[in-house]
Amino acid sequence: MTTLLNTLAISFFSMTFTGLPASLAQTAPAPAWHTSLPEALALAKTSQKPVLAVFSGSDWCKPCMMLKQEVFDQPEFASFAKDRFVLARFDFPRNKKNRLDPAQTKLSEEAAAQLNKEGAFPAVVLLSPEGNILARTGYRPGGAAAYDAYLTQLLPQK
Repeated sequence: MTTLLNTLAISFFSMTFTGLPASLAQTAPAPAWHTSLPEALALAKTSQKPVLAVFSGSDWCKPCMMLKQEVFDQPEFASFAKDRFVLARFDFPRNKKNRLDPAQTKLSEEAAAQLNKEGAFPAVVLLSPEGNILARTGYRPGGAAAYDAYLTQLLPQK
């Protein structure tokens, strides 16, 4: 009887806090982030999705860390971005222990030379599937839902 009551209590609380039974509650898988702009653009062209390119300083830029934690690491963003964007991230860590390998550093620098000449961090650049810049933005408070709505406004309406 105690086991049945425990099971019912767990089911009640999981439905109360997630809106789904414990057996059905799932988090969206983490989105795939590309680290090569040419690869991201090639995929965008074949899929006809815009590229969301993010330039960050993951170990020194506080707004970059906040954007990643509050938006990009959230399951809501993963669900939102899955069918809408080709995601690309270009990181510029400063701490020796976080340094990227030279080939990846070169890819990030090439992407920055093309899309983030001013060196803004964080920089979020929306590109058309053809590689044209649609919009530039950065960190905005409000979490994943607010950022998703903002990105939707930045995209051309079909």
